[in-house]
Amino acid sequence: MTPADLSRTVLHAVHRAVAENALRAPVPARVRVERTRPGGSGDYACAVALQLAGDAGLPALEVARILRERVAAEPGIGRVEITGPGFLSFTLDAPGDSDRAVLDAVREQGSAYGHGGALRDEVLRFHHAREVRAAVTADAVRRLVVSQGARVRISCEEAGEAGEAEWGLLGVTVDAYGTPPVTSPADPSAPLIPVRPVPAGATARELLERLGPDATRWGLLRPASHDRAPLGDELLVQGEGNPLFLVRYAYARTRALTRGAAALGFTSASDAVLEAPPAPAPYESPARPLLDLLADHPRVLLAAARHRAPDRVARQLEAVAHAFFDFHDSCPPLPSGDEKPSAAHRSRLALAEAAGTVLAGGLSLLGISAPAHL
Repeated sequence: MTPADLSRTVLHAVHRAVAENALRAPVPARVRVERTRPGGSGDYACAVALQLAGDAGLPALEVARILRERVAAEPGIGRVEITGPGFLSFTLDAPGDSDRAVLDAVREQGSAYGHGGALRDEVLRFHHAREVRAAVTADAVRRLVVSQGARVRISCEEAGEAGEAEWGLLGVTVDAYGTPPVTSPADPSAPLIPVRPVPAGATARELLERLGPDATRWGLLRPASHDRAPLGDELLVQGEGNPLFLVRYAYARTRALTRGAAALGFTSASDAVLEAPPAPAPYESPARPLLDLLADHPRVLLAAARHRAPDRVARQLEAVAHAFFDFHDSCPPLPSGDEKPSAAHRSRLALAEAAGTVLAGGLSLLGISAPAHL
């Protein structure tokens, strides 16, 4: 069970408690679960009972007991405890189960891992200036909110930059104000949501000629919209100091590992226990940071969609790339020399491939290509 699965499970328990009249409170749009802090109980904790207590007219401990009854028997949950003033603490079935669930989810969902229906009831209309950074940002926000189930319409101001023909090379569809969108239809009466990042200071043609489409989109989207977008030649540097290169190189490396494993006659296995070389205690597997980032990916995508912030996705991809290389260097997924492929290699390869899938999916949401060779 992944953190996203656990969040949905708790939210379903709230729905059931309200439907059965055990609770009389509005059902929240989402329920947040977090890893238990050092010294805490269980694997994950949730404060939803404290959130609902006031509206329900019940003590938080009583709300927690009502929800515990409806969560404890769910598959993947070993134990549910009530701690402190009414926190729910969850212990998953067995060590490694949640990690395998993450890898299985990535394998099954592919580049759609992290997509969901949290915004399926939202009808959104974005409106941006006729300027390249505004257009690219609106397009990336559209991709994000659609990935979470929203229906979207985009419109553009009439006046401004006259180089929209080049926007198509950046993956942007230009809609004149008030015309039907190319994407999912939205209610034309919905309020306009302005998309107004700090302007790029250059036209699409200038950026495309100097940087090409992928580096241009990364340069426009990686900074927060209220920050200036650095659009220098550093975006083209083929080195780890360039975050775009690091992310795309990490993805290309995962594809190379899959090709190398095939040449050696083995494939990945997400059902094997992730292993690492021996290390002195205290020891944390190099796989842990990467697994945690992959498990957190659905939450990051939803937060980026809710806050209209594609820069959050870019930062997530950078973190995944760094964690992947740390894991790769400490726990090589491929055997070397006379070493034979083992269960450890198969499980490490599964984690590497999952990282590649997340990197490719995230780049796609930003409108950036993921090359298999780099």
